[in-house]
Amino acid sequence: MIQNPILPGFNPDPSFCRVGQDYYVATSTFEWYPGVQIHHSRDLVNWTLVSRPLCRQAQLDMRGNPDSGGIWAPCLSHADGKFWLVYTDVKRLDGPFKDAHNYIVTCDTINGDWSDPWYVNSQGFDPTLFHDDDGRKYFANVQWNHRGEGTGVNPAHDAFDGILLQEWSPDAGLIGPVKNIYAGTTRGFTEAPHIFKRNGYYYLTTAEGGTGYQHAVSLARSRDIWGAYEDHPDLHVICADGSDSPVQRTGHGQYVETHWGDHYHTFLMGRPINGPTGGSFCPLGRESGIERVIWRDDWMYLERGGMVAGARVPAPVDIAPEPVSAVRRTLAGDLPPEFQWLRTPVPDLIFRTTDSGLALIGRESIGSWFEQALVARRQEHHAYAATTTIIGFAPETYQQAAGLTTYYNAHKYHAIVVTHDAALGRVLTLMSCPGDWPNAGAQFPAQPVGLSDGPVELRVVVNGATQQFWYRQGGDWTAIGPALDASVISDEGGKGEHASFTGAFVGMVAFDITGQGTEATFTQFDYVPDGSV
Repeated sequence: MIQNPILPGFNPDPSFCRVGQDYYVATSTFEWYPGVQIHHSRDLVNWTLVSRPLCRQAQLDMRGNPDSGGIWAPCLSHADGKFWLVYTDVKRLDGPFKDAHNYIVTCDTINGDWSDPWYVNSQGFDPTLFHDDDGRKYFANVQWNHRGEGTGVNPAHDAFDGILLQEWSPDAGLIGPVKNIYAGTTRGFTEAPHIFKRNGYYYLTTAEGGTGYQHAVSLARSRDIWGAYEDHPDLHVICADGSDSPVQRTGHGQYVETHWGDHYHTFLMGRPINGPTGGSFCPLGRESGIERVIWRDDWMYLERGGMVAGARVPAPVDIAPEPVSAVRRTLAGDLPPEFQWLRTPVPDLIFRTTDSGLALIGRESIGSWFEQALVARRQEHHAYAATTTIIGFAPETYQQAAGLTTYYNAHKYHAIVVTHDAALGRVLTLMSCPGDWPNAGAQFPAQPVGLSDGPVELRVVVNGATQQFWYRQGGDWTAIGPALDASVISDEGGKGEHASFTGAFVGMVAFDITGQGTEATFTQFDYVPDGSV
């Protein structure tokens, strides 16, 4: 069986691509660098990260991008002997406008050096590229409407103003007329177009209902790529709205026919758990799942019936999922593949890999949209423990700090940091921003603890809606401060749920707002999934 999610933790908007017997899923990375994650599988059960294609300034520079801006909804395809990747870089998020610039890059191999980008347009987001049988290529994206109520093609949500289609070529760019081919269903929020062809029909998959609990995969078809498009008899193929399934928020995916002759469709999903004061939250953000589908009368349906995706799905081959295990990293040498940083295409400004470990160079404050020294990995389990060791850090002012953080965005984080206190000298303290959007006021939920010279071990233990920080300097582990609200580090957390599209991270942070660039070296990082220590 396939266990959903196939990509746990923050991995939304799964674009699904088959090349022979190889399967790839590309997911959004938003403000995290390098841009786009691509995972590979040969069985649809076990997946391995094989590429982050957007890794240099010519392809992507997100300095100044807002939280939950950056890379939205990539589309991965294969044609003409190469891979094609379409992506959006969102520069403005709040208010009526979305400054969303769409690009295409290519590469002969999935893990090679991807090309500099073609700029395509900025009409909206969620672009896709369809390669037709005759070799012609078509580019589609959401048209974003900033004008307000009563001005869009779909009254269910005026801003999502239909799906635009235009021919495109590598040599000439966009060619000929642009047409709004689909307004969407009564669910509204029509986005995430993907086009595929089967039995003489052009099928248009979209996501609808927003990315919360009303999310859905919708389907329409036409004999002509330019339309008119006929809606699915049920309007939607996948939707968990109103169900008690552990797999929620399902929508935004892509269809593939396998080389075994089976049919599958990916989707983003969330796994809500109970919050500390009632309600539910998704600490792992939007993850990627997959479902097996069948065809009747040239329409796609879930094989299991209904629209609600399952936590377990029949696999095309008899293979077991790889067991969950701890990930223990020595940070000397290359940065481990699960780690990313924020926004900048010039990582040398914020960290160095050395023979002693990972040296973070203190730059701007935690939560900065420009140059923040924060290197982290995804939270992939509802319970886990993370441990790191910091050496060679002797702060001289409270404006210099380095340590361990659980981080969602500039308005939602907890951190345990080594810093300086005028009365105590080198100290350990907690720093927290529990979703106070837009003011992002820092809180300090514990008194500083004096430290001696030498290495300091830091740990956080997360169990559902609570988390506890610990530290050690040569003796036993000691808790510091109260248990904190882990639900802050989620899509729904605090007051910062406005445009929260990513997921929880845990990692290492340093800042030096004196501008001196004081360095802190981290020698190891352990992530233990079940929370045991």
